[in-house]
Amino acid sequence: MIRLGGVDEDLCVTMKNCAPAQQSPEEWINKAKELATEQASQGNAESMYLFWEITGNDDWLEKSAESWFALAQFRLATKYQEGEGVFLLPSRRSDAIEKWMKASAENGYPPAMMGFAAARMKKNDLSSFRIWNEKAAASSYVSGVFGYASYIGEAVPKYGFLSDPVKSYALLTNLLELDGGGNVINNVKDVLPEVEKNISKEQIVNAKKLANTWKADHPPLSFFPDKLGY
Repeated sequence: MIRLGGVDEDLCVTMKNCAPAQQSPEEWINKAKELATEQASQGNAESMYLFWEITGNDDWLEKSAESWFALAQFRLATKYQEGEGVFLLPSRRSDAIEKWMKASAENGYPPAMMGFAAARMKKNDLSSFRIWNEKAAASSYVSGVFGYASYIGEAVPKYGFLSDPVKSYALLTNLLELDGGGNVINNVKDVLPEVEKNISKEQIVNAKKLANTWKADHPPLSFFPDKLGY
Protein backbone atom coordinates (compact mmCIF):
# COMPACT_ATOMS: atom_id res chain seq x y z
CA MET A 1 0.00 0.00 0.00
CA ILE A 2 2.80 2.41 0.90
CA ARG A 3 4.69 1.44 -2.24
CA LEU A 4 1.57 2.06 -4.30
CA GLY A 5 1.42 5.50 -2.71
CA GLY A 6 4.89 6.20 -4.04
CA VAL A 7 3.97 5.43 -7.64
CA ASP A 8 3.40 9.01 -8.73
CA GLU A 9 4.72 8.39 -12.24
CA ASP A 10 1.89 6.03 -13.21
CA LEU A 11 0.86 6.92 -16.77
CA CYS A 12 -2.82 7.12 -15.91
CA VAL A 13 -2.01 9.60 -13.12
CA THR A 14 0.00 11.73 -15.53
CA MET A 15 -2.77 11.59 -18.13
CA LYS A 16 -5.47 12.05 -15.45
CA ASN A 17 -7.48 9.18 -16.89
CA CYS A 18 -7.19 6.45 -14.24
CA ALA A 19 -10.15 4.07 -14.04
CA PRO A 20 -12.69 5.14 -11.39
CA ALA A 21 -11.96 2.06 -9.26
CA GLN A 22 -8.23 2.73 -9.27
CA GLN A 23 -7.10 4.73 -6.26
CA SER A 24 -4.58 7.52 -6.69
CA PRO A 25 -1.14 7.40 -4.99
CA GLU A 26 -2.34 10.05 -2.56
CA GLU A 27 -5.36 7.93 -1.63
CA TRP A 28 -3.11 4.90 -1.06
CA ILE A 29 -0.83 6.93 1.19
CA ASN A 30 -3.77 8.28 3.18
CA LYS A 31 -5.17 4.77 3.60
CA ALA A 32 -1.76 3.46 4.72
CA LYS A 33 -1.39 6.36 7.14
CA GLU A 34 -4.83 5.67 8.59
CA LEU A 35 -4.08 1.98 9.18
CA ALA A 36 -0.59 2.64 10.53
CA THR A 37 -1.86 5.34 12.90
CA GLU A 38 -4.52 3.05 14.31
CA GLN A 39 -2.14 0.13 14.89
CA ALA A 40 0.75 2.30 16.10
CA SER A 41 -1.50 3.88 18.70
CA GLN A 42 -2.19 0.36 19.98
CA GLY A 43 1.54 -0.21 20.50
CA ASN A 44 2.34 -2.13 17.31
CA ALA A 45 6.08 -1.52 16.82
CA GLU A 46 6.13 -2.40 13.12
CA SER A 47 3.26 0.02 12.46
CA MET A 48 5.24 2.71 14.27
CA TYR A 49 8.09 2.03 11.86
CA LEU A 50 5.78 2.16 8.84
CA PHE A 51 4.30 5.42 10.10
CA TRP A 52 7.85 6.81 10.17
CA GLU A 53 8.33 5.64 6.57
CA ILE A 54 5.15 7.46 5.58
CA THR A 55 5.64 10.69 7.50
CA GLY A 56 9.42 10.99 7.97
CA ASN A 57 8.78 11.91 11.61
CA ASP A 58 11.80 10.53 13.49
CA ASP A 59 9.83 10.36 16.74
CA TRP A 60 8.06 7.32 15.33
CA LEU A 61 11.32 5.66 14.36
CA GLU A 62 12.58 6.14 17.91
CA LYS A 63 9.33 4.81 19.38
CA SER A 64 9.51 1.75 17.14
CA ALA A 65 13.13 1.11 18.11
CA GLU A 66 12.31 1.50 21.79
CA SER A 67 9.45 -0.97 21.28
CA TRP A 68 12.04 -3.51 20.10
CA PHE A 69 11.38 -3.59 16.34
CA ALA A 70 14.70 -4.80 14.90
CA LEU A 71 14.55 -2.95 11.58
CA ALA A 72 13.77 0.33 13.34
CA GLN A 73 16.71 -0.21 15.68
CA PHE A 74 19.00 -0.78 12.70
CA ARG A 75 17.71 2.22 10.77
CA LEU A 76 18.09 4.46 13.82
CA ALA A 77 21.70 3.31 14.21
CA THR A 78 22.44 3.97 10.54
CA LYS A 79 20.87 7.44 10.70
CA TYR A 80 23.22 8.28 13.56
CA GLN A 81 26.12 6.87 11.53
CA GLU A 82 25.19 9.21 8.69
CA GLY A 83 25.43 12.21 11.00
CA GLU A 84 21.78 12.73 11.84
CA GLY A 85 20.66 13.45 15.38
CA VAL A 86 22.19 15.85 17.90
CA PHE A 87 24.87 14.71 20.32
CA LEU A 88 26.94 16.95 22.59
CA LEU A 89 30.01 14.72 22.26
CA PRO A 90 31.20 12.44 19.42
CA SER A 91 31.52 9.61 21.94
CA ARG A 92 27.80 9.89 22.70
CA ARG A 93 27.02 9.38 19.02
CA SER A 94 29.29 6.32 18.88
CA ASP A 95 27.65 4.91 22.00
CA ALA A 96 24.17 5.41 20.52
CA ILE A 97 25.16 3.74 17.25
CA GLU A 98 26.57 0.74 19.08
CA LYS A 99 23.59 0.57 21.45
CA TRP A 100 21.05 0.30 18.63
CA MET A 101 23.19 -1.93 16.42
CA LYS A 102 23.60 -4.32 19.33
CA ALA A 103 19.88 -4.23 20.11
CA SER A 104 18.97 -4.98 16.49
CA ALA A 105 21.62 -7.71 16.23
CA GLU A 106 20.40 -9.39 19.41
CA ASN A 107 16.89 -9.02 18.03
CA GLY A 108 17.92 -11.21 15.08
CA TYR A 109 18.45 -8.72 12.23
CA PRO A 110 21.47 -9.95 10.20
CA PRO A 111 22.63 -6.62 8.69
CA ALA A 112 22.81 -5.29 12.25
CA MET A 113 24.91 -8.30 13.24
CA MET A 114 27.50 -7.14 10.73
CA GLY A 115 27.10 -3.54 11.85
CA PHE A 116 27.65 -4.48 15.48
CA ALA A 117 30.63 -6.65 14.51
CA ALA A 118 32.17 -3.61 12.81
CA ALA A 119 31.55 -1.51 15.93
CA ARG A 120 33.31 -4.09 18.10
CA MET A 121 36.20 -4.25 15.63
CA LYS A 122 36.76 -0.51 16.12
CA LYS A 123 37.22 -1.24 19.82
CA ASN A 124 39.56 -4.15 19.05
CA ASP A 125 37.09 -6.66 20.50
CA LEU A 126 38.06 -9.41 18.07
CA SER A 127 36.16 -12.11 19.93
CA SER A 128 32.82 -10.30 19.49
CA PHE A 129 33.76 -9.41 15.92
CA ARG A 130 34.22 -13.11 15.11
CA ILE A 131 31.08 -14.20 16.97
CA TRP A 132 28.80 -11.74 15.18
CA ASN A 133 30.36 -12.42 11.78
CA GLU A 134 29.66 -16.10 12.25
CA LYS A 135 26.10 -15.41 13.45
CA ALA A 136 25.44 -13.29 10.36
CA ALA A 137 26.78 -16.10 8.17
CA ALA A 138 24.62 -18.67 9.96
CA SER A 139 21.58 -16.48 9.24
CA SER A 140 22.46 -16.73 5.51
CA TYR A 141 23.00 -12.99 5.15
CA VAL A 142 25.02 -12.76 1.94
CA SER A 143 27.51 -10.20 3.24
CA GLY A 144 28.04 -12.25 6.39
CA VAL A 145 28.54 -15.50 4.49
CA PHE A 146 31.07 -13.94 2.14
CA GLY A 147 33.03 -12.23 4.90
CA TYR A 148 33.15 -15.31 7.12
CA ALA A 149 34.04 -17.65 4.24
CA SER A 150 36.79 -15.31 3.07
CA TYR A 151 38.38 -15.12 6.52
CA ILE A 152 38.40 -18.86 7.21
CA GLY A 153 39.67 -19.62 3.72
CA GLU A 154 43.02 -17.99 4.43
CA ALA A 155 45.99 -20.13 5.44
CA VAL A 156 46.66 -17.71 8.29
CA PRO A 157 43.30 -16.01 8.90
CA LYS A 158 43.05 -12.45 10.18
CA TYR A 159 41.25 -11.41 13.37
CA GLY A 160 41.76 -14.75 15.10
CA PHE A 161 39.52 -16.88 12.87
CA LEU A 162 40.49 -20.54 12.55
CA SER A 163 41.49 -21.68 9.09
CA ASP A 164 38.91 -23.98 7.48
CA PRO A 165 39.39 -23.94 3.69
CA VAL A 166 36.93 -26.79 3.12
CA LYS A 167 34.10 -24.88 4.80
CA SER A 168 35.23 -21.71 3.05
CA TYR A 169 35.05 -23.43 -0.34
CA ALA A 170 31.59 -24.80 0.47
CA LEU A 171 30.15 -21.43 1.46
CA LEU A 172 31.72 -19.57 -1.44
CA THR A 173 30.37 -22.05 -3.99
CA ASN A 174 26.90 -21.65 -2.49
CA LEU A 175 27.18 -17.90 -3.08
CA LEU A 176 27.82 -18.56 -6.77
CA GLU A 177 24.23 -19.81 -7.02
CA LEU A 178 22.83 -16.37 -6.21
CA ASP A 179 20.48 -14.98 -8.82
CA GLY A 180 21.48 -11.37 -9.38
CA GLY A 181 24.35 -11.50 -6.91
CA GLY A 182 26.08 -8.55 -8.57
CA ASN A 183 29.38 -7.63 -6.98
CA VAL A 184 29.17 -10.57 -4.58
CA ILE A 185 29.55 -13.01 -7.48
CA ASN A 186 32.57 -11.09 -8.76
CA ASN A 187 34.11 -11.04 -5.28
CA VAL A 188 33.58 -14.78 -4.87
CA LYS A 189 35.25 -15.42 -8.23
CA ASP A 190 38.26 -13.47 -6.98
CA VAL A 191 38.54 -15.31 -3.65
CA LEU A 192 37.53 -18.88 -4.56
CA PRO A 193 40.58 -19.70 -6.76
CA GLU A 194 42.88 -18.64 -3.91
CA VAL A 195 41.10 -21.02 -1.52
CA GLU A 196 41.12 -23.82 -4.10
CA LYS A 197 44.90 -23.59 -4.42
CA ASN A 198 45.31 -24.82 -0.86
CA ILE A 199 42.98 -27.83 -0.84
CA SER A 200 43.16 -31.28 -2.39
CA LYS A 201 40.72 -32.85 -4.84
CA GLU A 202 39.39 -35.02 -2.02
CA GLN A 203 38.78 -31.92 0.10
CA ILE A 204 36.91 -30.31 -2.80
CA VAL A 205 34.60 -33.35 -2.93
CA ASN A 206 34.01 -32.99 0.81
CA ALA A 207 33.43 -29.26 0.42
CA LYS A 208 30.71 -29.86 -2.18
CA LYS A 209 28.98 -32.28 0.19
CA LEU A 210 29.24 -29.71 2.97
CA ALA A 211 27.77 -27.05 0.68
CA ASN A 212 24.63 -29.16 0.24
CA THR A 213 24.43 -29.91 3.96
CA TRP A 214 24.74 -26.21 4.78
CA LYS A 215 21.90 -25.32 2.39
CA ALA A 216 19.69 -27.97 3.97
CA ASP A 217 20.41 -26.78 7.52
CA HIS A 218 20.24 -23.00 7.00
CA PRO A 219 17.77 -20.47 5.57
CA PRO A 220 18.07 -19.48 1.90
CA LEU A 221 20.71 -16.87 1.12
CA SER A 222 19.36 -13.34 1.39
CA PHE A 223 20.42 -9.71 1.12
CA PHE A 224 17.68 -8.86 3.66
CA PRO A 225 16.32 -5.87 1.74
CA ASP A 226 13.88 -3.48 3.38
CA LYS A 227 10.30 -4.69 2.91
CA LEU A 228 9.40 -1.46 1.13
CA GLY A 229 12.40 -1.66 -1.15
CA TYR A 230 13.93 1.65 -0.06
